Amino acid sequence: MAQRWTANVIDAVQQRAAPGGQGVLRTSFRRNYADPNEVAAVILGGGTGTQLFPLTSTRATPAVPIGGCYRLIDIPMSNCFNSGINKIFVMTQFNSASLNRHIHRTYLGGGINFTDGSVEVLAATQMPGEAAGWFRGTADAVRKFIWVLEDYYKNKSIEHILILSGDQLYRMDYMELVQKHVDDNADITLSCAPVGERSRYAELHDFGSEILPRALHDHNVQAYVFTDYWEDIGTIRSFFDANMALCEQPPKFEFYDPKTPFFTSPRYLPPTKSDKCRIKEAIISHGCFLRECKIEHSIIGVRSRLNSGSELKNAMMMGADSYETEDEISRLMSEGKVPIGVGENTKISNCIIDMNARIGRDVVISNKEGVQEADRPEEGYYIRSGIVVIQKNATIKDGSCRAPPGRRDGFCDNLCAALIVVVVSRPGLKKRSGDGRRLKLEWLRLKVKARAGSISSK
Repeated sequence: MAQRWTANVIDAVQQRAAPGGQGVLRTSFRRNYADPNEVAAVILGGGTGTQLFPLTSTRATPAVPIGGCYRLIDIPMSNCFNSGINKIFVMTQFNSASLNRHIHRTYLGGGINFTDGSVEVLAATQMPGEAAGWFRGTADAVRKFIWVLEDYYKNKSIEHILILSGDQLYRMDYMELVQKHVDDNADITLSCAPVGERSRYAELHDFGSEILPRALHDHNVQAYVFTDYWEDIGTIRSFFDANMALCEQPPKFEFYDPKTPFFTSPRYLPPTKSDKCRIKEAIISHGCFLRECKIEHSIIGVRSRLNSGSELKNAMMMGADSYETEDEISRLMSEGKVPIGVGENTKISNCIIDMNARIGRDVVISNKEGVQEADRPEEGYYIRSGIVVIQKNATIKDGSCRAPPGRRDGFCDNLCAALIVVVVSRPGLKKRSGDGRRLKLEWLRLKVKARAGSISSK
């Protein structure tokens, strides 16, 4: 981490070194160091999350589990804390109950302790004179709560606003970005990740398409190129691949870093218990019961239960919200019902198993036919980009086989905009004797496309 403290504005001091005025004219500079106490973060947690459906059928995208025990919202939140930024707003809108609950338990209910900081949830609300209360995009989400940011500008000594996405996987020191923003004397700084010519990322209809093109012409807009690991969790395929990559040795991205840890809800669960299991390249979360099973290149979430003879390969099992006792399991099985977890002799591959799923005995879940798209909600599953997704709370009965007919033509998203973070400075920041005007951002209908790491406007 770079040193961070507040210094005076860049100052040039002229000095004659030799007596008689014949010395060399020297100029020294003092750098204006960015202060994390002058930065507030806004995390965008709204949106319908259609690209991650059915994982977002009952939750917001930032509340989707990742890596066994984390949620996507933990990524920007932890990056903020590790960067020394502890004034955070989370803007929510769609299916926000699970997200709100996780934020409260983790960051407001004693999970993470931080001094002189705050985490505030800003839910979508109808404003006076507006017909609808829903956010119409990321820029509109910030616009509707501009009065909150203005209040922070006036009363909390905030000079810069970080605008963060809630559906990306990366580790970043935001203060390095803010420092470049200050050094460049910029109005707006974008953190960008280089991508390929034909990327799968779709065109972004958010800040990129709302305000940036005009800013390119009228303001000092700078780019901060982020070259470390970054993954946009925007589709089922990218979500699945990002999770499977965590199992590789060595992984491209690592949650385990004692200097910059990732935080999540403290669950106070016991260690995982395994009995005669074969485990290879896997992440096993806490509180699991694994009995005579085989796990390969898979992620097992909290409170998961795998019974004798079950096999998981290239799979992500999100786990359960609560335990079922041995008596409850025996009663369910005696009634011909399926307990939470994976039953005996069940074989699962290339699959995402959402929370609280009940998968019976002698079940085969695979996609050997290469089906790309299929909707079977009445049977408890979907197929997206060739990945079988078992719905949350779904029940797959004993002896079922999940490899149905469906659309076999592949598909991909080819346009790309890789905007990670946006930094905006308040008006008048560079002119301390400013006119006292209210904060105004340029909310204009404009279009921007980012291809192969470059930005252009139309």
